[in-house]
Amino acid sequence: MSLTSLADLLEWRQGRRVAFTNGVFDVLHAGHVTYLAQARSFGDVLVVGLNTDESVRRLGKAPNRPVNTLDDRATVLAALRVVDRVVAFDEDTPERLIEALRPEVHVKGGDYTEADLPEARIVRAYGGDVRIVPLLEGRSTTAILGRLAASPPEG
Repeated sequence: MSLTSLADLLEWRQGRRVAFTNGVFDVLHAGHVTYLAQARSFGDVLVVGLNTDESVRRLGKAPNRPVNTLDDRATVLAALRVVDRVVAFDEDTPERLIEALRPEVHVKGGDYTEADLPEARIVRAYGGDVRIVPLLEGRSTTAILGRLAASPPEG
């Protein structure tokens, strides 16, 4: 199973320094993999909070997003060596998930600032750390989908 329930996650995390990140991770690319490896370096384990399909649609990324279903996105993420657990959340932000999990480190990419993250205040309130890490330049799902849309069909 690719997705972990919150109850199982809370039991499993005991005694581990948890680095946590979250996102859509719709069309996985080198930028995601590099970012996840950086996030993993801040803890004993890396837990990824994954937006549900409905949550992705509310984010307003594009009418055709997510391209891949929650189960497919979770399967790909869970197969990565740097990812220890994947848990879904249906809200627009991972605040409730973070309140329950209380990771030692919350990691986001350099396209955010701590001020952009409503969950940062929760992490800071219980003594956790918030880390913003640089992104691999020129890599994004939006750019990949744009290139695909602009490419003439082969054949």
